[in-house]
Amino acid sequence: MDVQLINQELLRELHEKAAQNERLRMNFDLRTTPEDTSQRMLNALQPGTHIPIHRHLKTSETVICLEGCLDWVFYEEKSGGAEHQNDGEMATDETQYVETARFRVCPREGQFGIQVPLGAWHSVEVYEPSTILEAKDGAYGK
Repeated sequence: MDVQLINQELLRELHEKAAQNERLRMNFDLRTTPEDTSQRMLNALQPGTHIPIHRHLKTSETVICLEGCLDWVFYEEKSGGAEHQNDGEMATDETQYVETARFRVCPREGQFGIQVPLGAWHSVEVYEPSTILEAKDGAYGK
């Protein structure tokens, strides 16, 4: 039987790798077979990591925070002079975004997670070393 414990040792190892990674984050894939097309992962995030404004066009995103403190920041595209609308998943330089909402996720404060709606522009600000469990439908990049 191949059991994977999610314990303090695993989280410590992930954070050590995240601190050494130039992106200041490291994920741990929780899928158990190549046929599993879900996205289930632990993600260790260090303060200073840059998570660009993005959205998911095919799935909502469920996030549970195991430790740490982060803000989920939501945006809308700002309409301006040029009639440009971003139809992709990543923010572009041509489009400006306006912050519309911010939600603290911090288990110490009783805020354990967030459900990010399909198509919502968002980013994350990390205030202390944090570990989240992310779940989305569909295979990564499809």
